[in-house]
Amino acid sequence: MPRTNLSMSISADGYVAGPDQSEEHPLGVGGQLLHAWHMGPDADHPVNRQVVSEMLDGMGATIMGRNMFGPVRGDWGDSDWTGWWGDEPPYHCPVFVLTHHARDPIALKGTTFHFVTDGVEVAYAQAVDAAGDRPISIAGGASCARQAINAGIVDEIDLQVNPVILGAGERLFDGFAAGVPRLELERVLEAPGVAHLRYRVVR
Repeated sequence: MPRTNLSMSISADGYVAGPDQSEEHPLGVGGQLLHAWHMGPDADHPVNRQVVSEMLDGMGATIMGRNMFGPVRGDWGDSDWTGWWGDEPPYHCPVFVLTHHARDPIALKGTTFHFVTDGVEVAYAQAVDAAGDRPISIAGGASCARQAINAGIVDEIDLQVNPVILGAGERLFDGFAAGVPRLELERVLEAPGVAHLRYRVVR
């Protein structure tokens, strides 16, 4: 099976998105602060560039939740929403979006979004078929990440820990029992304003 990586920016108090996500605040109120390490003045720091490259380059497939894909809720109706990323999303591989509402695939430059209504295990099987020998990325948001962890498909978790307190929003590890998942710290990288931690999921 290809290696499956979950990578998320996280606050010091454990949130991966702020409260009240909307089109105006796609990462929730204050959530953009979690991404200053790759969207702010330190984006060109060599460690941050390395981590972004590891997140995106060479991935065979990506899985994300509908909440990450966009703010549209319920049935898609006549929505023409194609994601936050414009005509050329950064993924450059097939992306499988978890949703309760079917939708035809959306093909953009280098990336096609496929909408999966049968759960994370089915999305993962489709991602494996698409990826071949290349790794698979779990891109988020929090609910998608929790489902992937619970399904036992995540091999490693990269957390970009920011010195930010959000106080509310979406926590990555809500709902897990003590000691689950069992993690082993594999790597610590430092850059201005962020600590990049890599954990191996111990089976």
